[in-house]
Amino acid sequence: MAQPGDVDASSVARLRWSVQRTSARRPLSHYRPAVGPEAYGGDMTETDPWWEPPLAGTEVEHLVGALDRLRATFRWKADDLDSAGLQTRVGASALTLGGLLKHLAAMEDYAFTVKLRGEPIGAPWDATGYDGSNDWEFNSAAGDTPEQLYALWDGAVERSRARLDAALADGGLDQLAHISTPDGRHASLRRLLCDLIEEYGRHTGHADLLREAVDGRVGEDPPDGWWPVAGRSCPSR
Repeated sequence: MAQPGDVDASSVARLRWSVQRTSARRPLSHYRPAVGPEAYGGDMTETDPWWEPPLAGTEVEHLVGALDRLRATFRWKADDLDSAGLQTRVGASALTLGGLLKHLAAMEDYAFTVKLRGEPIGAPWDATGYDGSNDWEFNSAAGDTPEQLYALWDGAVERSRARLDAALADGGLDQLAHISTPDGRHASLRRLLCDLIEEYGRHTGHADLLREAVDGRVGEDPPDGWWPVAGRSCPSR
């Protein structure tokens, strides 16, 4: 049996147990899109925040839950800033929160069109001068308004959720994607999802440092009850 002191305080905080949640919330199914009746909900309760992954769910629940938690954390780090805040840099790095919003928006759309289906990346990128390079995404963001950048990321996440839902319903994580290695080996949908999680893990760390430099905002997760101020990145309330 566990004894006092067996688990440190930071680990307990990360678990964010639902019994500590006292504010009323809508059912989880209201916040997360579903592939099926049990697709994303898992063992979570109505008192868990909408970005919280399950504690003991299926593989799909954990992968999608990990991605959604990183999305929420990234969006919180980038949320509610003006142009100056979105273009703030740290040290010698050229990275900005605005550039990260645009880059990750492109990665969302690219993953589930070009990589998964072999389809063009499509709107809105085909009307923006998008050339498929990371440099374009990071550099061109300086010319976009905050409203444009938030809408670009929010829209890309919304499209990704719908495309991933459809793909999971159609063939599951084991289905092979269009993208392949030079010798003809194709990646699975599982690999694409893991790659996107890795992409967010890397850049959410960057966003953490950038936002602290802007106004001192720090923290591992959004505060209890948080919703984006600008845009619609979270499932509709």
